[in-house]
Amino acid sequence: MFCYNCGRQLSEHDFCTACGADVSLYKKIMSISNMYYNEGLERAGVRDLSGAINSLRQSLKFNKNNVEARNLLGLIYYETGEVVAALSEWVISKNLRPEKNIADDYINRLQSNTSRLESINQTIKKYNQSLVLCAQGSEDYAAIQLKKVLSLNPKFLRAHQLLALIFIHKEEWEKAEREINKCLEIDRNNTVTLRYMKEVKGMTAPDENARGGKPKKEGALRYQTDNEIIIQPLNPKEQRKASVTALINMGIGLLVGLAVMYFLVMPAAKTNARNEAQATIQKITQEADDKTYQIQRLEDELKTLQSQSGSWEQKLDGYVGADGTLQTLDNLIKAATVYLANGDAKVAAESLDVIEANLKVEDMNDTFKGLYEALSGLVAPAVANDYYNRGYEQYRTDNFAAAIPIFERTIQYGAGLNAEKKVDAYFYLAQAYLKNDQKEEAKAAFNKVIELFPGSERAASAKRVLADME
Repeated sequence: MFCYNCGRQLSEHDFCTACGADVSLYKKIMSISNMYYNEGLERAGVRDLSGAINSLRQSLKFNKNNVEARNLLGLIYYETGEVVAALSEWVISKNLRPEKNIADDYINRLQSNTSRLESINQTIKKYNQSLVLCAQGSEDYAAIQLKKVLSLNPKFLRAHQLLALIFIHKEEWEKAEREINKCLEIDRNNTVTLRYMKEVKGMTAPDENARGGKPKKEGALRYQTDNEIIIQPLNPKEQRKASVTALINMGIGLLVGLAVMYFLVMPAAKTNARNEAQATIQKITQEADDKTYQIQRLEDELKTLQSQSGSWEQKLDGYVGADGTLQTLDNLIKAATVYLANGDAKVAAESLDVIEANLKVEDMNDTFKGLYEALSGLVAPAVANDYYNRGYEQYRTDNFAAAIPIFERTIQYGAGLNAEKKVDAYFYLAQAYLKNDQKEEAKAAFNKVIELFPGSERAASAKRVLADME
């Protein structure tokens, strides 16, 4: 363990022997982080992946620089099919420790297998299409899409869970149970999976109350020996007498039946046959009318679906079109891959600009924002000065309209600028607004200079310009 103040190796004392800093609380925090890491490692060893994820997240809350915990968290995400989340953790890990980091091997394995990357992209697209189809009620087609997803990525836990949920909704309990068992093979303690299993078990368990015994026969002694049930008449003589009487009655009934059949049944047989034939004809006619009605109803439904297909295609384009959410996610992964492979910060920055132009990053999920911010932080030092120089060149040649968006990008990547260029970027942006006759934007930009850089010469100049504008 190293001192947070000077970076020297710590001893058993509660202070740093090199700089004298108090490290007692620091040691406790690092110890708690390592404890949660070890707990996550143990849970992962018994395939309690959900518990392992929770433990590792707790570890990173106490020490966000715990590279081993971050790498293990990425591996667990990868094991459950969450490749984007895994890649995000490994990129952050590499940024924290550029040298001798096993995250390099994980990233290189993904980069070297282009077919694997393509299959990952396909699984993400098809899974999101399945969610859309489920929301629209097309569960059968969604199940087909999910089966394709699982053929490409058999360990995609959320795909297994969604397919199991579809089977539960359709009351196909055996299929649902098979999918849930596959989920348990991946993650034995996932809360969603266990909830689905409880629902399936509750519907497939036998009803104990329905398994009642047969009623006892009257006039008989009923007892059980081992696994056999014995029923014995109470009075054997009376039973034999009753049997003889029953046989006599049966013979009389047979004779009466033959007489009735000869005199009554045979003449009516022909009439019944004609009636049955007529009923059959009527039944066929009714079935034909029903099928005609069904055909007409299906044609009406087809017309309705065709009229709705345009709106569905528009919604689908919002997910998979050129500017859709899925395409934006694809662009972000490609930008990260290009930067990690070639170190080309300009190309990566251009991809980030396109992403920001098409959607609001703050509205995306935490995994997307984490990868976006991590990649922005990596490319900022390389592109910030380039943006500044290009913006100043346009400003110097009085091309203020062109200088404005470039200075805005300069401020976006301002983490890569020194203090002097940073305040100049804000000030030149305000001047470009003013000279481009955008007075309200200019006022806001000058006030930003005064707010962020109080006491500087640029702040004093901004105050004078604002006074002149008033």
